[in-house]
Amino acid sequence: MKRFAHLIKTLDSTNKTNTKVAALASYFENAPDEDKVWTIAILSHRRPPRPVNTTLLRTWASELANIPLWLFEESYHIVGDLAETIALVIPTSTEHSEKSLTQFLQEMIALKKQSEDQKQYYLHENWKTLNYYERFVFTKLITGGFRIGVSQKLMTKALSKAVNIDEDILAYKLMGNWDPNTIPFHDLVIQEKATDFLSKPYPFYLAYAIEDSISDLGNVQDWYVEHKWDGIRAQVIVRENEIFVWSRGEELVTDKYPEFQEFLHVLPNGTVLDGEILPFPDGKIGTFNDLQTRIGRKTVSKALLKKTPVVLKAYDLLEWEGEDIRNHPFSERRALLEDLYQNINHLEPVEGFMNKTPLLLSQKISFTSWDDVAKERERSREVSSEGLMLKRKDAPYLVGRKKGNWWKWKVDPLTIDAVLTYAMRGHGRRSNLFTDYTFGLWNKDKTELVTFAKAYSGLTDAEFKKIDTFIKANTLERFGPVRSVTAELVFEIAFEGIAISKRHKSGIATRFPRILRWRQDKKIDEANTLEDLKALIPNTSSE
Repeated sequence: MKRFAHLIKTLDSTNKTNTKVAALASYFENAPDEDKVWTIAILSHRRPPRPVNTTLLRTWASELANIPLWLFEESYHIVGDLAETIALVIPTSTEHSEKSLTQFLQEMIALKKQSEDQKQYYLHENWKTLNYYERFVFTKLITGGFRIGVSQKLMTKALSKAVNIDEDILAYKLMGNWDPNTIPFHDLVIQEKATDFLSKPYPFYLAYAIEDSISDLGNVQDWYVEHKWDGIRAQVIVRENEIFVWSRGEELVTDKYPEFQEFLHVLPNGTVLDGEILPFPDGKIGTFNDLQTRIGRKTVSKALLKKTPVVLKAYDLLEWEGEDIRNHPFSERRALLEDLYQNINHLEPVEGFMNKTPLLLSQKISFTSWDDVAKERERSREVSSEGLMLKRKDAPYLVGRKKGNWWKWKVDPLTIDAVLTYAMRGHGRRSNLFTDYTFGLWNKDKTELVTFAKAYSGLTDAEFKKIDTFIKANTLERFGPVRSVTAELVFEIAFEGIAISKRHKSGIATRFPRILRWRQDKKIDEANTLEDLKALIPNTSSE
């Protein structure tokens, strides 16, 4: 653990990429193999399940530190990080631990099934034998919230430097479902296997947002236009009679979408599709809120499959007949994709599978003027899209976010005027200010404010300070770290999408809410109602 804690301290104390790569590479060259595997797992979001909830952690830490829980809570909300707070308040001991990172993590896995008394004893004993930074890292591992500003790509770059294996090959090796508790470092990283390449996706090509006038892109006839779909970006791969579904986050999600097994019967080997996984209830494109019922489920029940089926809205073909065709012009790739789609639609249904393959083609549209493109963008919500994608007809499929060939032109956000009702302190540099807000809208009779969204971004530092002063002077009640405040301040809230939701008190879910501006010109009786919010819900369409 000492070696790993020193690594995390080094990574956490610099913003320089080269310094981080050098520290990681040195660690991978010198650490025991089993610790290397766990480090790779931690930095690629494969942490073991959290064995203790944060309520118990806070209680037990305050007991060991011999301070009242209220003082611990106040300290926590000032510091802004639970692990750091625990590391600070627990007294330093002369004891020390020689246990390895692997030993600690194996103990944490076993801890999950133990009693609360056993968990408390384990935490107290280990907190007392670790120094400040070891205690911080240990607690981070317990909470499962290990974020230290190191991307998986940066970690892979450092590992490549340490083991002298190409970064792309390592990226493929580290994808998928592997267990850090059982797989040896040699099998995971060093050993060459044909299967390393069987399931490999291609790096995703990403678009920049349109910043200037759309006409600056030149001749409109050089571009194809598609709608920008609000789902999960994915690649569907069929090779050697196996199917693999990868999300843009480099997560293998094949088992999450059993509908796509049908592709094995209609897509030839050596096919890689790029597209968007979309909810498709009742034969229409649903909302992202619908899709969330599928995300994160360990198993997908028959009832859920029936209620919220999904489709792949394909918009590019990256591999065809086993050949990487990303360097071909987009117009050629699309022509091949369209032929493939037409051929699939003419196939006879396969017994035991759906009558219709869960594959849709994202329509590409050509225009004769940029004004017509702008009009198409205005109807985006009518077809359940976020806006438009503009792609040069002669563009290759590149890697990462590149300017020039792909652009996204999203619709303007929806907005509503709401009233500040609750506030919490922020985190990091804002931990001494109330900057995390909850907003309400009036009920139909304008007799009660109903909570509908939370937001913490969109204001200047000066505005946050003024609002913080107001909150401290106008607190009505305190609920732990939360304060209810006098209903007086009105804000314009922007959001990308909206849908009916049973999980929210208001009955409405908003997507990506943020503060657009502080409406100091409005009184609270001028704020909007829930009925106004519901009126923004679009009629869905199958496009």
